[in-house]
Amino acid sequence: MGDRYYAQPAHRDASVTIMSAENLPTDIDPAVDLRQTRRNVLLRGVDIDAYVGATISLDCGPGPVRFSVNRPARPCAWMNVTVGPGAQRALRDKGGVRCTPLDDGVLAVGPTRFAVLSEPTPPAPRR
Repeated sequence: MGDRYYAQPAHRDASVTIMSAENLPTDIDPAVDLRQTRRNVLLRGVDIDAYVGATISLDCGPGPVRFSVNRPARPCAWMNVTVGPGAQRALRDKGGVRCTPLDDGVLAVGPTRFAVLSEPTPPAPRR
């Protein structure tokens, strides 16, 4: 299938997108799932949007995979088509995070151990 943004400068640090399941709009069709959000990993019980600037790990059993959490994943207008009307607005500031994997590894559907390896860096002061 391919990634149309592969090796593009704006996306080099964003090969994996992680989102909190709790942030999916509640008034959408129950058939909507991770595939429609265009996110690679959907976590439950983790406010992943709070970890921009952190290093995290996910362990689904075969061993941890570390990720550098680089920046928020801004939802685009396409979310209104794939998830449902109003999804882009509903996911503003909670659309997940764009990450760089720091290890090779395997992630699988099911129980996952989430760990914070380094705390998020505070945002730079505005000038």
